[in-house]
Amino acid sequence: MDWQNLFLTNTGRLDRQPFWIGLIVLFLLSLALRVIFVILFGHHSTLGHLLYVLFDLPLLYAWVNIGIKRFHDRDKSGWWVLIVLIPLIGGIWYLIECGFLPGTDGPNRFDPA
Repeated sequence: MDWQNLFLTNTGRLDRQPFWIGLIVLFLLSLALRVIFVILFGHHSTLGHLLYVLFDLPLLYAWVNIGIKRFHDRDKSGWWVLIVLIPLIGGIWYLIECGFLPGTDGPNRFDPA
C-alpha cells in the first residue's frame, strides 16, 4: 500500500478496504496523540488541548483526502466530505456512503481505474 498516496493526495479513487485501513490508522494515531498529551499535561489543561488540536490537524488533512478519494470512487464530487458537518445525519450518511457502498465499476469521471 502506498501510504503517501493514501494520506497526502486527493486525486484518484479509493476502494473500501484501503479506506477502512486509512481511517483506522488515523484513529489510532489521533488516540495515541491524545493519550500522550493527557499524560504530559493532564485532562483539564488548556495548553494540552491546544497542542493536541495543532498536532491533530495533519491527521484531519489526511482524513479529508481519504474521504475525497472514496467519494471519487463513488463517482461523486470530493465536496461531499463536507456532509459530516451536518450534525448526526451527516456522519451516518458519510459512514454508509464511504464505508459500506461499493464504488463504481470501471472508469468514471475521476479516474479510469
